[in-house]
Amino acid sequence: MNEIIEELNDKQKEAVLHVEGPCLVIAGAGSGKTKVLTHKIAYLMHEKNVKPWNILAITFTNKAANEMKERVESLVGEVAKDMWIGTFHSICVRILRRYIDRIGFSSSFIIFDTSDQRSLVKQCLKEQNIDDKMFTDRSVLSEISNAKNEMLEPDMYKMRTNGEFRKETIAQIYSSYQKKLKENNAIDFDDIINYTIKILSENPDVLEYYSNKFEYVLVDEYQDTNKAQFTLVSILAARHGNITVVGDNDQGIYSFRGADITNILNFEKDFPGTKIIKLEQNYRCTQNILDAANSVIKNNETKYEKKLWTENGKGCLINVYKGRDEYDEANFITENINRIRREEYMTYSDFAVLYRMNSQSRSIEDILRREDIPYKIVGGLKFYERKEIKDIIAYLRLIQNTSDNLSLVRIINEPKRGIGKTSLENIEQIANQNETSMYDVIKRADQFGLNRVFANSREFISQIEELRNKKEELKISDLVKETLNKTGYTRALENENTVEAENRIENLEEFLTVAIEFEEQLAENTLEDFLEGITLSSDIDNTDDTEDSVTLMTLHSAKGLEFPCVFLVGLEEGIFPGYKCIGEPKELEEERRLCYVGITRAKQHLFISCAKQRTIFGSTSYNQVSRFINEIPKELLEGYDESFEENSDTSFDDYKYEWKYGNNSVNTYKTTNVNEYVSPKPQFAFKTAESFLNNLNKTKSDIDINIYKAGQRVYHKKFGEGKINYVEPEGDDAKVDITFDKIGHKRLMAKYAGLQIID
Repeated sequence: MNEIIEELNDKQKEAVLHVEGPCLVIAGAGSGKTKVLTHKIAYLMHEKNVKPWNILAITFTNKAANEMKERVESLVGEVAKDMWIGTFHSICVRILRRYIDRIGFSSSFIIFDTSDQRSLVKQCLKEQNIDDKMFTDRSVLSEISNAKNEMLEPDMYKMRTNGEFRKETIAQIYSSYQKKLKENNAIDFDDIINYTIKILSENPDVLEYYSNKFEYVLVDEYQDTNKAQFTLVSILAARHGNITVVGDNDQGIYSFRGADITNILNFEKDFPGTKIIKLEQNYRCTQNILDAANSVIKNNETKYEKKLWTENGKGCLINVYKGRDEYDEANFITENINRIRREEYMTYSDFAVLYRMNSQSRSIEDILRREDIPYKIVGGLKFYERKEIKDIIAYLRLIQNTSDNLSLVRIINEPKRGIGKTSLENIEQIANQNETSMYDVIKRADQFGLNRVFANSREFISQIEELRNKKEELKISDLVKETLNKTGYTRALENENTVEAENRIENLEEFLTVAIEFEEQLAENTLEDFLEGITLSSDIDNTDDTEDSVTLMTLHSAKGLEFPCVFLVGLEEGIFPGYKCIGEPKELEEERRLCYVGITRAKQHLFISCAKQRTIFGSTSYNQVSRFINEIPKELLEGYDESFEENSDTSFDDYKYEWKYGNNSVNTYKTTNVNEYVSPKPQFAFKTAESFLNNLNKTKSDIDINIYKAGQRVYHKKFGEGKINYVEPEGDDAKVDITFDKIGHKRLMAKYAGLQIID
């Protein structure tokens, strides 16, 4: 064990050896935080004789949890399997499976994913005759999730509405939504942690058991915790007080998901006697990359300052490029991918392109395809979102839990069984009246006078009952095969005899591979374990590390990953940082943390790019160079010139366009010199560059911002009609806060919004 301790640097060793009382480890990017956690667990077991089942280690992704399990097992052996290592959600689900009956659910409960949640909200909107254009399922679900992150149950949320019509309406929907979840014996992601806290808080025997059991609690990525997660770890660690959290206040980037960075900033206040240790030695990046990251992040006000350093050497300068447009920028990326692969023998999987918004990937994809460079997008259409995959999962969920009305409605006519929409509405109404499930109504349809439903559903009910009886004895993969075979799902696709149907069959075969891999990971497994694993998986968990292709992803998705070569694109004011955060100090600081995360994903090569003009969401803009580029010392940058310091550049003198399209994609033309690249013409709403500039200048100067007042009704060409809440002066412009009838709340800059007053 002493040899393992000696592998650590001084600060890592200090964090491992501090085992009594609370410990806060501020771990900079690439500083070996996982090593600290795994070695601390091994030290507790080997040197302090702590039993593995008395240690709780919590991470944020399944991928991180699996990595931690493997590394701990390599240090302590098979006994690591007795430890509780997992995500917040997977840990809580283990507790819920055992005790959820205390709050009125069956232990066979299922977990609704985002698609299921949206379907349920739509049902609530329909039943309450609420306009789904004013209250979209997405916006309502977002508000409900925010309430749950604040641990507000429907009644508590309703009390906080303060007479606001919109929130009062959402409170009604929230209450109905929770009722429907319970009717389906289902919970959503946010319920998982909140219900665990509820059980611990309301049941002294359960609290006594787990607070005694977990003598040591370790939490990774603590800066990303929300109120519920903070409450959970506080409850579990209260008895023994031995809590170690590892995180980086400079990498807190998930406030939009409810993460509260004050959890890490206030840790020593919440846990008196905290030992604070900073890990500043980086093992991933070159010093030039770290100097750039340090220079950007120092512009934030922060409580725990640190300066990353490395023994890896200075490395290459950071290459910056200002393209003519997004296609020129994309061409710059492919030129350098090809060059570095040729010169340094790298593989495609060594490269990542990181952007602020998914919509930025389109032009990059166009050029990568043209250059025949393989790529994958993290966060695109996910495997588990495909229709046929959701169908087979719905079958499995119904087999597991016949109270799952959503799954039943999804697959009752997949394949066709002659049970139409009207019949399903009658079945649902009868189920509600009798406080039972739709499956139970269909099973006893003759007793409810639904003779046609009874006749058409006999085979379906027989199939489900048979599969339910077999679920305990069959392996998951065999149960999947039986389900696809007995229900006739695969046969129906084969009978279609189309390319699309063939692709769906191939996806179902891949789903069988998922089931087999699941069986190989766990000696003992159940259908509910399998369904949990699928529902709780994330984009990053599903990334194929063996595929040789360039990775395209948002900066938020890149957290926790690293690549030898990174392209950080679209660094323009209004893009990154986004226009919504400009003038909002807290939001701007989070954008800067996001930039810090992006920079520190690069191990050897970092490329940063922007464009003179960019067409996005159907409109062309001319943005200033991002402040984040100008926060990096010029001596660290290669390719930087005075053009980066100009306020804007709208010159068209040397810019040529080609109006050529083919095969539904933009044709672009490459020359031997990247600086001679000719872009395709963006789809302007203007005939000439001159007319565009004239309109731009008119937009800037001819609008009187003083005409906008609170209470006015206005029209926006994209967002429709809305009402101004307030107007806030900002320099020679004004920020107009508007609630639009169809899409909800927006903040727009008056000079550029093009608002028309309608009353």
